Parts: sequence; C-alpha cells; structure tokens
Amino acid sequence: MTGIARPRGWGSTATGVLLLAVMLFPLYWMLNVSLQPSGSAVETPWLPLDLSFDGYATAVRDQGRNLVTSLIVAGGSVVFSLLIAMPAAYALAQFRVRGAGVVLFGILISQMIPGIVVANALYSAYSDLGLLNSIPGLILADSTHGVPFAILIMRAYLLSIPTEVIEAARVDGAGQIRAFVAIVVPMSRNALVTAALFTFLFTWSDFLFALTLTTTEDVRPVTLGIYQYIGTYVNDWSSVMATAVLASLPAVVLLVVAQRFVAAGVASGAVK
Repeated sequence: MTGIARPRGWGSTATGVLLLAVMLFPLYWMLNVSLQPSGSAVETPWLPLDLSFDGYATAVRDQGRNLVTSLIVAGGSVVFSLLIAMPAAYALAQFRVRGAGVVLFGILISQMIPGIVVANALYSAYSDLGLLNSIPGLILADSTHGVPFAILIMRAYLLSIPTEVIEAARVDGAGQIRAFVAIVVPMSRNALVTAALFTFLFTWSDFLFALTLTTTEDVRPVTLGIYQYIGTYVNDWSSVMATAVLASLPAVVLLVVAQRFVAAGVASGAVK
C-alpha cells in the first residue's frame, strides 16, 4: 500500500509544481524584461544575463508621480473605509438593530452592482460637485468597494467576540464608545488588517474609476499611467515592465507582511 501511494504523491507534487510554474511565468517574464536593455520584448533572452536598470530609471522618472498618487489614494481609501465600516460592523454584530437583515442584504447587493454603473453615476455627480480629477474624489469612489467588503469581513469577526467582555467593560464604567475603542478595536486587529489589506488591493488595482473620473495628468493613478504608457513606449518594453514591477511591489510587500493576520482574521470570522 505504501509503495502504491508514493508514486501518486510524487505525481501530485510534480503536477502542482508545473501548474505553479505556469502561473508564475508571467511574473518572471515581467521581471526579466524589466532588467533588459531597451528594446522589443520578443527579442528578450530567457535569462537576464545582460542586466540593465535603465528601464527602472525611466519608470521612476515618468511614473513616480503616479505611484505616489496611487499610494495616497489607496491609503486614504483604507482609512476612510475602516472609519465607516468598523462602527457599522460593530452595530450590526452586537446591537439588536431593527432592519439589520435588510441592511446586510443591501450591502451584499451593492457588491454585485457592475463597476461601470457606479463609475458613470459618480461621473455625473462629481461633475456637479467639482470632484473630477481630485484625490478625494478617487478615495470616495474606491471606498464604494472597500466599505461593504470591510463591513462583511469585520461583522463576521465581531460576532465571535463574547458579549460578556463588552458587558464587563460597561460594568467598570466604560460607555459604549469607550468600550468600542478600548476593547473591541484592539481585539479586532486581525479583522482590521484583513479588511485594510483587501481594501488597499482593491484601490491599488483600480482602473475603471481612474479612467472614468480623471481626465488630466494632474491626478493619475499608476494603473492608468501604465495603460497610457504602453501606447507611448510600445517599442521600449523594458520601461513598461519596470513600471509594472514597481506597481506590484507595494501589494507584494503588504501580502507578505500581513499574511498571518489575514489567515487569523479569516479563520476567526469563519468560525462562530
């Protein structure tokens, strides 16, 4: 029996390694092309033997401002989404709010609305309010994805917090706000990190709102910058791929740093 199981195990491992290599190959090719001298991606060798960082220098010069814009918008969306979602999730999880089921149903429905519908509606409203081509406008737009998702994630976690803990704080003289800030928020660290990470990733990878709500170069996230960069530097793929690598770094770093918090937050929210 042991001799039969072993080949199956090796076969599964080989299949997994092959699938992983196929999925990671585009990332390797992106990095490989970014380290080559300027030229066509078709002529790029399989290994980066002749390293050149000229593409990164060009990317930082041309796209540095767009990277900073994306960081500001993503950070602002995280803060704004959590400031709204955390109290809302706490109220839906711990209080007997009349119509809570309807509110949760509305939140779920909002996640299903196509982004282009929201973007078109926001364009009309932003045009009247003067929020086009503005960082606050992009923060508000991207938060339309972050807030509902954060509410669902944190509510699932807050349902697992024993009410006795909050009641003990109330007995000791803490009000609702103080109990929430001093007790609930620290206990919800994993859920907060999880919601913050996914909100950042939503915002960082956004293209639709950036394309719809920005019409000038004054405020341009890096996703839109890369899109327009390809049309300008289609014969210099080293710079294009270098920009893509730089745009991927914040997401990769955050995923690596917050991995254990995300795993703990999702596991805690899944078990009541």
